[in-house]
Amino acid sequence: MTAQEVVGDVFIALGVALIALAAIGLLRLPDVYNRANAVAKAAGLGMVLVLFGVVVLAPGVTPVITLLVAIALQLFTVPIASFKIGEAAYLTGAPIVPGTAGRELAGDPPETEPEE
Repeated sequence: MTAQEVVGDVFIALGVALIALAAIGLLRLPDVYNRANAVAKAAGLGMVLVLFGVVVLAPGVTPVITLLVAIALQLFTVPIASFKIGEAAYLTGAPIVPGTAGRELAGDPPETEPEE
């Protein structure tokens, strides 16, 4: 096993672990807003790590360009999609966990701690 294969496998394993962590967060977190955040962050980065691992394992001009475009698209689209999912949930009245600070869409000021 070469060093290149080890590095590629490590990136893929880290990516799969982050995607699994996102799946656990999807099942365990209390509301749609927290779930969307967990999936966007962990699964988005996990997919990038998996794709980067494939780039390391498939050294060639065409696969590298294709996978780098896929990574760039992943990094650009996941945050926007997550934001729109959260906004749609809010606009349709999805319940918010008590203690959530600030509701900017409703015009409520963020909750602040009293000064001592």
